[in-house]
Amino acid sequence: MKQLEETLRYHFRDPSLLQTALTHSSYVNEHPREQAACYERLEFLGDAILGLTAAELLYRWDPELPEGRMTRIRAELVCEESLCRTAQKLGLGRYMRLGKGEELNHGRERPSILADMVESLIAAVWLDGGKEEAVDFIRQFVLQDASEHIRSRSTDNKTRLQELVQQQPGSSIRYEILGESGPDHDKRFFCCVYVNGLSSGEGSGKTKKEAEQAAAGDALSRRTKGN
Repeated sequence: MKQLEETLRYHFRDPSLLQTALTHSSYVNEHPREQAACYERLEFLGDAILGLTAAELLYRWDPELPEGRMTRIRAELVCEESLCRTAQKLGLGRYMRLGKGEELNHGRERPSILADMVESLIAAVWLDGGKEEAVDFIRQFVLQDASEHIRSRSTDNKTRLQELVQQQPGSSIRYEILGESGPDHDKRFFCCVYVNGLSSGEGSGKTKKEAEQAAAGDALSRRTKGN
């Protein structure tokens, strides 16, 4: 546990919280005499703390981020895959307390368990050291790539156009590759985006995806000028 605390850059006043955060129900079931508790209640609390912290980060980061995009980015930041990566970086798998059956089923590598233990760890830090320590832990280890993620999503013209179009119920959006030019090693694709069947923007790029992004950017620019 001392080694893990060094990795976490946090030392627990109550070591039993850290132990509980790393204890799977399979271990509890196989060791009833220890009267140990599993991480599930901590995981429930940690999930709520993480969601709130991510929401606050997004709210403060960019005042122009609409609610719909904040919801999607938050979901990506706190999803099982993201939390599993955090657990792997911290090496949580080697510190878990698992039952023999779960051990044989490769529980130390199971994404769902790894993700749950990150959330239980967040709650353990919260209960042991308070809100500031927990938020600091989340920012360091779970949301450390959030700024880059937000910037990349903010420049996604297709997403921005889709969100804008969806504000009008029943509206539709469609991309069409109009043609291509150049040799195979240096092709250029041309795209048009149609909103409600009307040509709304055009663009080109080295790939079809780049051309679609350019067309969406043109459509957004036209809408801005139109307003």
